Amino acid sequence: MALLDWIVIGIFALALIGVIVWVMRQKQNNAADYFLGGKDATWIAIGASIFASNIGSEHLIGLAGSGASSGMAMAHWEIQGWMILLLGWVFVPFYTRSMVYTMPEFLEKRFNPQSRTILATISLISYVLTKVAVTVYAGGLVFQQVFGIDTLWGIDFFWIAAIGLVLITALYTIFGGMKSVLYTSVLQTPILLLGSLIILVLGLKELGGWDEMMRICSSVKVNDYGDTMVNLIRDNNDPNYPWLGALIGSAVIGFWYWCTDQFIVQRVLSGKDEKEARR
Repeated sequence: MALLDWIVIGIFALALIGVIVWVMRQKQNNAADYFLGGKDATWIAIGASIFASNIGSEHLIGLAGSGASSGMAMAHWEIQGWMILLLGWVFVPFYTRSMVYTMPEFLEKRFNPQSRTILATISLISYVLTKVAVTVYAGGLVFQQVFGIDTLWGIDFFWIAAIGLVLITALYTIFGGMKSVLYTSVLQTPILLLGSLIILVLGLKELGGWDEMMRICSSVKVNDYGDTMVNLIRDNNDPNYPWLGALIGSAVIGFWYWCTDQFIVQRVLSGKDEKEARR
């Protein structure tokens, strides 16, 4: 990497450390302070946290690669993001008035302790095996490729980067609570947006522009029914993304993720009131 790259990374790292240290010095008096950041978050902090937490290395690397290999139909899973409106306008009032901090806690109040245990167990296992595992793998891969280091101290640098990411994130999340997650996300969101935009522009420039990309992708057949890489809606006999199956499947997963997943809901519940949460 060039000197400018190191300077940019260094400035970002210092800014991130500064935010974390500042947040960790804030006094936390109760569970609401720890789990919900004191319930004083504005819509900007909530939105930035949801965006930065949802969009990560697994998207910039994993989903980008999936899109490049399977085509536009992969976007079905992300289109269901509109369902976060249901969270704000339908579910937030229920969650807020129940005075809960977690989704397992909500189930316990709504049903029984057994349902709380079941959801907590399933959530932890699924997080580790799906989202956390994928994110850590992609993050470790990014660090290895960016720094250009294969081994360090006789250890594959991928493992050092991956484990390091887990430890650093765990430390500032455990000691800083939800507030540290919110404020670091505010810092990360504009960087993610700007970085993604730069990658898009440079990629299209290298390829020859939008029209060239559409020409290439339109010529790649993905099934025997006339669909190409650019088709979002494919024939219902498509083996991978039949339009009916993709629509229903992505809707079910989207409803779970955007309206009931602790990963998203906890950030919305940190709002100072329902109005901020809905915004």
